[in-house]
Amino acid sequence: MKLRIVASIAVGAALTLGAAGCSMIAPQATTIDFSASDGVNIPPSGPLDVRNAMVIADESGTAGNFLAAIVNPTDEDHTLIFGFDGVTTEIEVPARDSISLGVDGNEPILLDGIDTKPGATLPMSFQSGDAEGVRIDVPVLDGKLPYYTEYVPLETPTPSATPTPTATPTP
Repeated sequence: MKLRIVASIAVGAALTLGAAGCSMIAPQATTIDFSASDGVNIPPSGPLDVRNAMVIADESGTAGNFLAAIVNPTDEDHTLIFGFDGVTTEIEVPARDSISLGVDGNEPILLDGIDTKPGATLPMSFQSGDAEGVRIDVPVLDGKLPYYTEYVPLETPTPSATPTPTATPTP
């Protein structure tokens, strides 16, 4: 009789461990940090957090609007310095505040001369505080999705030669 009880307990324990053991081996999806949008989250490079960074470019890929949410969780104002190919931009973010570029009255930042067509990535650098900074590839998107259409920069038309009227001598 004791053998049956011990065997029942052993089988129950094996089933319990077998059913719960998967979480010991396989990583849980809820613990994996990822960008839940079309943009990317920038790895920490100082006190500021940069989330959902993306560039919405024109069809030729010559200019793009930079969109991102910049969060300052600290008690001091901080400046984010970011850019590409040596061209940098600075944004000051007040303490315990955030700035969403392209939303809530905050204009996106025009990046001219990106030379990156939609569908590719633009290598950009981000730095704040005393941190060294980080370089990451930011996705370049187009305005084919309705919610990005308003962010596509207007392409500047190239001037064309127009004939100027000249006076013709009277015979």
